[in-house]
Amino acid sequence: MTETVVVTGGLGRSGRWLCDRLAEQYRVVCVDLDHPGWEVPERERIDFRAVDVTDGGEVRDLVSECDPAGVVHWAALPSPERHAGSRVFETNIEATYTVLDAAGRAGADVVWASSESAYGMAFAEETPPPAYLPMDEDHPMAPEDPYGTSKVAGEEVAKMVARRDGVSVASIRPSWIQYPGEYNCRDVAESELSGGAGNCWSYVDVRDVAGIVAAALDAEFDGHEAFHAAAAENYVGRPTADLVEEFWGDLPARCALDGEQSALSTAKADGLLDWSPEYGWREAAAEEIDGPNLLAE
Repeated sequence: MTETVVVTGGLGRSGRWLCDRLAEQYRVVCVDLDHPGWEVPERERIDFRAVDVTDGGEVRDLVSECDPAGVVHWAALPSPERHAGSRVFETNIEATYTVLDAAGRAGADVVWASSESAYGMAFAEETPPPAYLPMDEDHPMAPEDPYGTSKVAGEEVAKMVARRDGVSVASIRPSWIQYPGEYNCRDVAESELSGGAGNCWSYVDVRDVAGIVAAALDAEFDGHEAFHAAAAENYVGRPTADLVEEFWGDLPARCALDGEQSALSTAKADGLLDWSPEYGWREAAAEEIDGPNLLAE
């Protein structure tokens, strides 16, 4: 019998890629605020539910009905620059608590979208330098914005659920997500260095994000673990240490970067999830492929 996985934010831009990838292995329940309509035929192994993930009653009903083996929580307000800060924080933390709480009580393992923004570099008024390079998942988290702070708080919820319910919870910290044929990071690469300093010029292909989510659902580990999702190299095409030194004027005392190596280490995901990034900007930036279609042809 095919196991069920619930994916919140499944109609979002990256969520669609997750649902498409997971449908290869699971029955996927794609959850978002809207439903594509009953007149539209659903693709095999993909069902749709319209749910407000900040509503505890709706979420508990959904999880009870679906009885999932896993829950992927990908719904969020992503940018404090487009919404009021209080709305970003309240929506994200309320949704994270509601979904993870319901999943844990149902005994479902969880994979959810934290963020590299938790480190506090992305939206800071003055971008602070990294404490060391490459940054691993133990790097200090010091956000100054509501989005990054909501992700730090969300990881505390994740730890609570893992402790209380004995499920595994993977907090994925994606870098700047790029899409094949539409690598906006390359436009930044051709402008001033300041445009990419907020994440040390790191990025990740959406297909690699889908891959690490699938790997985290399949992996066996106890409790809560955080994982970076990042491409192997920066998107500028120059040695990363040179970029850091040029922007901040110095390198951190602890620096062990090799050439264009990403500032975000994925060694932990390689070791615990058997996952490593497959895609890079040199091939994917001009790649022409169709995005996922979650409906029947």
